[in-house]
Order: sequence, then C-alpha cells, then structure tokens
Amino acid sequence: MTPERPPSPTRSAPAPRPGRPPARDMVWIPPGSFEMGSDHHYPEEAPAHRVALGGFWIDRTPVTNAQFQKFVKATGHITLAERPADPADYPGALPELLAPASIVFVPPPGPIGTGDPYRWWQYRPGACWRHPEGPGSSIRMRENHPVVHVAHGDAAAYAAWAGKQLPSEAEWERAARGGRQGDEFAWGDELHPGGRPMANTFQGDFPHHNSLLDGWERTSPVGAFPPNGYGLLDMIGNVWEWTDDWYGGHGATVANPEGCCRQASIDPGSQHGHQPRKVVKGGSFLCAPSYCRRYRPAARMAQGVDTSTCHMGFRCIVRS
Repeated sequence: MTPERPPSPTRSAPAPRPGRPPARDMVWIPPGSFEMGSDHHYPEEAPAHRVALGGFWIDRTPVTNAQFQKFVKATGHITLAERPADPADYPGALPELLAPASIVFVPPPGPIGTGDPYRWWQYRPGACWRHPEGPGSSIRMRENHPVVHVAHGDAAAYAAWAGKQLPSEAEWERAARGGRQGDEFAWGDELHPGGRPMANTFQGDFPHHNSLLDGWERTSPVGAFPPNGYGLLDMIGNVWEWTDDWYGGHGATVANPEGCCRQASIDPGSQHGHQPRKVVKGGSFLCAPSYCRRYRPAARMAQGVDTSTCHMGFRCIVRS
C-alpha cells in the first residue's frame, strides 16, 4: 500500500498578541521568519531569502479618504500634489509643469499595446486626493476608498500624526502573505480561484478595456474582497502602498532588515531621474496579467518620493 503523503504546511502557527491594539482596527503580526522575495518572476524580486522579524501591529486596511480627511482637518496638511513644484528641483521645466498636479490613469480609446506608458498616464493639474481624476471629480461616495495621490512625505506625515510608522518592505511583505509559505498569491496559487477575483486588479485588455470582472474600474471600498490569513484587507490590488525602505536590491538572510540607503536608491536612468526612490508594494487596480503581474506579496516597485498617482496609497504599523 502506498503511504499517504503528509499535507504540506502552508500557514504559520498563530501566536498570542501582546495585549490591546495601540489603535482601532490594527492587527497583530507575530514575530517569526519567512521567505521574502521570489526567484520566479521579475528580476528585482530575486533572490528569495529568509528574513526574521519582530512582531508588530498593522492597520487592517489602507488609510481611507475619511481617515485622511480627519488628518488634514486636524493639521492643515497640504499634500505634495496640492503644492507647486520647486523650480530648483526641476531646472529647465516649463512653468505650467510646476503647477500643482498629480498623475492620473486615462484609458486610451482603443488598443495601443503596452510599450509606452505615457499614452495612458497624464500629469493632470488639479488632481489630488480630494479630486482623484482631476477637477470636477471628488471623493463624495468614496469616503471608504483608499486615499490616493499621496506622496511618501504625505504618508509619513499622516503616520507621525497618528502615532504610527510606515512599514519596512519586509514587514509589509510578511503581513501580506497572511501566514502562508511559498504560495504565489496571498490566497494560494491561482489568481482567480473558481473564477472568483480575490483582489481589485485589471481584467481585460490593458490599457484600453477593463472587463470589470471584479466590479470596479478604479479604487474599491476597503473590504470589498476577502481578508488574508491575518485578517488584513486589500494587501493585494486596489492601491500600491508606500513602505519606508529606500529602493535597492534584496539581501541575504537577515533579521529586521532596514533596506538600502537614500543615495543608492537613485537611478538617473530611470523615469524618476535624480529623485530618491522608496519601495512600494501590493500592486493596484491597474495590474494585469498582460502588463504588470505585481499583485503578489513578493512583488515590488521603485517610486520616486516626489511622485503621487491615482493608484498609490498606504497603511501604517506600530512596532512592539
């Protein structure tokens, strides 16, 4: 008789949380180690390596428009997208390009291929967290959607006001995996198990036709999709999320990694020029199998700290 194969462990054992959460709607992520990164997708995710972390609390959802509005009312904070750019940072730039603006996705009318992202991204004056698609749009009826058009400095300012921090890349990825080990996605190895979308991503022919299989063209309310194994919502898709790590390569086995330094994150040959870059994680409503398969915990992307977009948000942590 063939011996029965033992089941493969896919989830780490839960650990008790240390008392009450430091704020509402925060989830405890226990200390432990996990395999960070991937050797099977984009080169910047490699090499996969073991990382050990201390425990921490993390927001159950991305910061919403309603939460960010409370912060703005309490502090008077003006986001990067709402301020004119400093000419000293962009020598030779046309004056109209220094006006308050942010980057908005505008789907083209028909198939154009995926070789030139400037054909669907527009630097739109007046676009900001209050006006996600630009003048004439608003966050009315989107109070429970993730806030967007926030640059890294805006996210860090909110975190400081709330008595929290932005997560490191490793902390974010451990939380996104939900205790699972080795799975492709935060929920298993199939993008749409049983034909069911598990996150807000792009279905259809990117960038011109979104089939709306998941029900949403742009951002969705937090909690519109199932939680991961830790009970966290929208760790994958919906909006990219800022981390506090400067962008660089992956390291070897480390404990509580801090990422690379500011200067090393700069790549003059990239679209961000001489601006330092932070790591963002999780993918967004614009990630599609044919264009951007970054709707996985291991995926990562570099984002200039001077940049805000219609698909960029954040959540916070508190370390134990």
